[in-house]
Amino acid sequence: MRRSARRSRTVSAYREGDRTVVLIPARMSHAEEQRWVAQMLDKLAAQESRRVLGDEALQARAQELSRTYLGGRAVPGSVRWVTNQNSRWGSCTPAEGTIRLSHRLQGMPEYVIDYVLLHELAHLLVPDHGPGFWALLESYPRTERARGYLEGVASAARLPHIPGQTGTCD
Repeated sequence: MRRSARRSRTVSAYREGDRTVVLIPARMSHAEEQRWVAQMLDKLAAQESRRVLGDEALQARAQELSRTYLGGRAVPGSVRWVTNQNSRWGSCTPAEGTIRLSHRLQGMPEYVIDYVLLHELAHLLVPDHGPGFWALLESYPRTERARGYLEGVASAARLPHIPGQTGTCD
């Protein structure tokens, strides 16, 4: 949030790396600020959702993430978006090598989608959420930021959230 005495009426927002910057007039009340922040975040999400990866690109992204962070050891049979996951961000069936990501992730920052995808890829190697699983995710530099983002979204939407879990396996 950046307040500006020179800005009189306009509000704008943009992404700056992993951060979202909202520019508002200095005179705005706290209530107006909150309303505008929510509105601008929705606007950015809508813009970003128009640039969503298709299932084919999602599969390619999974392969790239596996190579970069898991030494190429996680090889999913399929990766796709689904619309029937409303209480979890992603799921993985290790026996079948399938990964499904909730459509609710579409429009979120790339590092968040990458984290959920990497989380599910790690389940292909370690099916539980034990120390070995979390050790695999240590190499992804934005793990904590992405988890915080998802916790914030879940809290704002009043979605069920189990601490320490982003997705669950079948």
